[in-house]
Amino acid sequence: MKSLLIIAFIISLANCSQTSSDDKEEVVVIPPTIENEVDFWLTKGDQSIKIQKQNSILSFNSAYNSYANIEVYDSQTYQTIDGFGFTLTGGSAQVINSLNATKKQELLQILFGSNSNSISISYLRVSIGASDLDEAPFSYNDLPVGDTDLSLTKFSLEPDKQHLIPLLKDILSINPNIKILGSPWSPPVWMKDNNSTIGGSLQPKYYSVYANYLVKYIQKMKEEGITIDAITPQNEPLHPENNPSLLMTALEQADFIKNHLGPAFQTAKITTKIIIYDHNCDKPEYPISILNDADAKPFISGSAFHLYNGSITALSTVHNAHPDKDVYFTEQYTPIDGDFYGDLNWHLKNVIIGSMRNWSKTALEWNLANDATFGPHTDGGCTTCKGALTVNSNGTYTFNVSYYIIGHASKFIPTGSTRIASNISGNLNNVAFKTPEGKKVLIVQNDGSTSEIFNIKYNGKWITTSLNPGSVGTYIW
Repeated sequence: MKSLLIIAFIISLANCSQTSSDDKEEVVVIPPTIENEVDFWLTKGDQSIKIQKQNSILSFNSAYNSYANIEVYDSQTYQTIDGFGFTLTGGSAQVINSLNATKKQELLQILFGSNSNSISISYLRVSIGASDLDEAPFSYNDLPVGDTDLSLTKFSLEPDKQHLIPLLKDILSINPNIKILGSPWSPPVWMKDNNSTIGGSLQPKYYSVYANYLVKYIQKMKEEGITIDAITPQNEPLHPENNPSLLMTALEQADFIKNHLGPAFQTAKITTKIIIYDHNCDKPEYPISILNDADAKPFISGSAFHLYNGSITALSTVHNAHPDKDVYFTEQYTPIDGDFYGDLNWHLKNVIIGSMRNWSKTALEWNLANDATFGPHTDGGCTTCKGALTVNSNGTYTFNVSYYIIGHASKFIPTGSTRIASNISGNLNNVAFKTPEGKKVLIVQNDGSTSEIFNIKYNGKWITTSLNPGSVGTYIW
C-alpha cells in the first residue's frame, strides 16, 4: 500500500510540471562577469597617449594561443630598488622656484606626490657645489686667489640657500623618504693644481681637507633637515673639459677613498654611502680597479654609471667582478634636437629596462627642469640638455620626454621593490618587479617596427595584450 502511494505521488508531480509549448519560458544564459586583473598604463611614441591608464579588461586565463610569451617569475629575485628620478640641479631649482606658489605646489605634487596623477619620484641627485647647470660655478669654500682654509672655517652652504635647499625642503615635506645622492663637479679651486673651476687635479696635500669638506657638507645638510643617502667623490672624473670639472684617475680615487674619505667618514660616524666612478659605461676597468684594492673596497657601497659611451652591460661586468657591491645608474640626458619617439624608446630600452636588467638600484635622468632657452647653465656648461620639464616665461610648465621615461617606472615601482625574472621575447624589451605590497609590475617596450600581440604569463595563466611600435606599457597586478 505504501509503495502505491509513493508511485501516485510521483505521477502527480509529473502532471503538475507539464505545460503546453505555449507556456514554456525561454532560458537566458548570462555569461559570468570578467573582472579586470591587470592595470595597463600606456605611452605611444607618436605622443597621442602619454602615461594614460587604459580601459581594456585584462584577466588571466588558461585559453591557449600562439602569441609570444613574456613569462614573469617572482620566485627568482635580483636587486632591491632604491628609486627612480632626476638630477635636481641648481638651475632646475631656480626655474621651479620662479613659479607662483600655487603653480609650484601643483607641480611638486605631480612630481613627488602619491596621488593618481603623480609620478612619485623617489630618488634625486644633487650637485655638491655647482654643476654645469647652475648660472655660475661655485663651491662652499670659495676664497680670494692665494688664500687657503685648511680648517674649513669659511665653509658655507649659502650659495644653495636661495634655490636648492628651500626646494629640497618643499620636496621633503611631500615625500620625507626620498633618497638623495650628492655629486661634486669640482672641489674649491684653491685645492686644485690649476686654480680653475675647469679641469685640473686635486692636489694630494689637500686630500684630507677635501675629505673633511665632504663630511662637513653632509653634516650641514643634515642640520638643514636634508639627509644625504650617498655621495660620489667626483662627477665624470674622466671629463675635465666641463665647467665645473676635475680630472681624477682611478688610482687617485682609490687613494682618496682608502686613506682620506673613508677614514674621515668613520671618524665623524658618517653613514652616507660612498659610490665610486659616476661616469660612462666604456670604462668598467675604472671601478673594478678601485674595488680590487682591498684597502679601499670596505669603504665603498658600489659604482655609478652614465651611458654617453659604452654598453649598459658594463654594469653587469662590474657586478660580476664584485657581486657584493651595488651598481647605480645616475645620469643620461635627452637632447634639445631629439625626437619624442626616438628618445622614449632608446631611454626605456637602455636607462630603465637596460640598467635594471644589469643590476642597477637606480635609474636617473639628467636633468629635472630648465627654462625655454635650456638654461641656466655655466659658461661652458651644457647648452643642449633638455629637462624633464620646461618652465615657461608666462609662469606655466610643459612636460618633456624624460618625464614620461621616468614616470613609467617611478609611478609604479616604489623604493624597496625587488626586480624579479622575466624573459625577453623578440622586440619586446621588458623588466619585472615585485613591490613591497606584493604587486607585480612589468614594463614592456616594443622596439620593433610593427605592432606586437603578446601574452604576459604568470603562475601558469596569461593575459593577451598588444603594443604599437615605439610604445611603452606598464602592467600592474
